[in-house]
Amino acid sequence: MNSFILYNPTKLVFGIGETAKISQLVPAKARVLLVYGGGSVKKNGSYDQTIKALGRRKVVEFSGIEANPEYETCLKAVEVIKKNKLDFILALGGGSVIDASKFIAAAALFKGKNPWQILTSYGANVKEALPLGTVLTIPATGSEMNQNSVISRRATTEKLAFASDLVFPKFSVLDPTFTLTLPDRQISNGVVDAFVHVMEQYCTRPSDAPIQDGFSETILRTLVSEGPKALKKKDDIAVRSNIMFSATMALNKLICVGVPEDWATHLIGHEITALYGLDHAQSLAVVMPKLLEYKRASKGDKLVQLGRNVFGISEKSKKAAITKTIEAVANFFKKMKVGTEFADYKIDAKQAPAKVAANVAKHFAALGENADITPADVEKLLKL
Repeated sequence: MNSFILYNPTKLVFGIGETAKISQLVPAKARVLLVYGGGSVKKNGSYDQTIKALGRRKVVEFSGIEANPEYETCLKAVEVIKKNKLDFILALGGGSVIDASKFIAAAALFKGKNPWQILTSYGANVKEALPLGTVLTIPATGSEMNQNSVISRRATTEKLAFASDLVFPKFSVLDPTFTLTLPDRQISNGVVDAFVHVMEQYCTRPSDAPIQDGFSETILRTLVSEGPKALKKKDDIAVRSNIMFSATMALNKLICVGVPEDWATHLIGHEITALYGLDHAQSLAVVMPKLLEYKRASKGDKLVQLGRNVFGISEKSKKAAITKTIEAVANFFKKMKVGTEFADYKIDAKQAPAKVAANVAKHFAALGENADITPADVEKLLKL
């Protein structure tokens, strides 16, 4: 296990009706920008409960955050903050709203000429940010308990990430009842996204880290077990609670400390979304099985461990165990009703690999835990 620092200052408030605690969590004199996406927050009860909890505080609403939050939209929110002299951001929604709010929080106090530099520097130039909290309505990204954000820029077909300890949410409220009205597509996407988050931190190479591995495998088993149930049992609050907590724990730094991380699937997936507009989880489902097959030699030991401890695969042959495990991952995505091929999304599988690889080359020379996946490799693996 490698040396590490584990830091996470986000206060997690989990449970039915816990949104009321916002009245204690947001400073009494705060001037709040309430950020959300579309109208779903007014259907699931989260909006009304949040407004009630904010009480008499000054609140300015900003809606319209996209599923892949757009840079230009975020800059409009920054202008609203400056115009109204707001000093606290409350994100009401899923990962996209929270990611957008993190960028808005950093951009509102950014001293540089161009806030896009926050993303091109991966957050290295973020020196201050407005405080923010979240009310989660879509379990998926884990953004409610980490310092990461991903923003898209349609004009340049780019999708970039940044990270900064300054944008950790001060608190995050997780009420599983807000997820009961989610459509199947968002349930499916959320479970797949959380699953891949764990895989990016777990399925690399053995690191003599049984605690991290054990936590990872528990989260994966929970998602494999509970994910399909959520598509069938629409009102099962226990299932929704387990999925919600799994998605948060999948990306809050707990399972990645001291071990190598991959993230190639995500970075390739970002380029697919930027080019073709796929949902984030859809792009991940296209990439991951192919990447696992392409890197089966270097990831072989962890793939065998994954197969044995998560999917119950007991093949004696290492080669057969690896093959069955990769198939199990792809089949799980399909069971969650998320396609794993370009053709599932009517994308030309002959042209897409080269286009995606070209976009990857603009930002990275190599990807993966061993930095051995070049843009040329990206094109090859996407053709599998």
